Amino acid sequence: MKKKLFAAGVAMVVGMLLWASPAHAQEARVHPDVAYAMGAVPGGILVDANTVVWPTLDMQLSATPTTLRSVGTCASGRYCAYSMVNRGGTKLSWSTCTTVSTAALASVGSVAIARPSGTVQARASSGTILTSVSAGSSVDAFGAVPTLRRIS
Repeated sequence: MKKKLFAAGVAMVVGMLLWASPAHAQEARVHPDVAYAMGAVPGGILVDANTVVWPTLDMQLSATPTTLRSVGTCASGRYCAYSMVNRGGTKLSWSTCTTVSTAALASVGSVAIARPSGTVQARASSGTILTSVSAGSSVDAFGAVPTLRRIS
């Protein structure tokens, strides 16, 4: 009787260990974009929580981990202004939540926010809003942008 109870207990512990394996833990953390892609395109092979490949299509999807907030070269936790469109050229970055002068750049071509929340407005010297950018994204700015103002 004791041997049967012991064997049942060992079997239960082994089963629990197998169920709590990294494979099951990883399934719960699959990036939403990866999960969507696997449902939309048959034949995908999950490489990790952020990557799926389709060998027969010679295709790969790599999602940005949700824990990262960088936007291009704009580091996590920063606001950035670039001298060229598409986050190109010289970068000016800061972390304070305020209105910032872009006088250090000859011109502003794009703006990025690498933070989990907030919105920044690119403003003309008259105060006119030229464009707005939301957290975790970037936008090209057209026209003279002497100031960037965080509004939320």
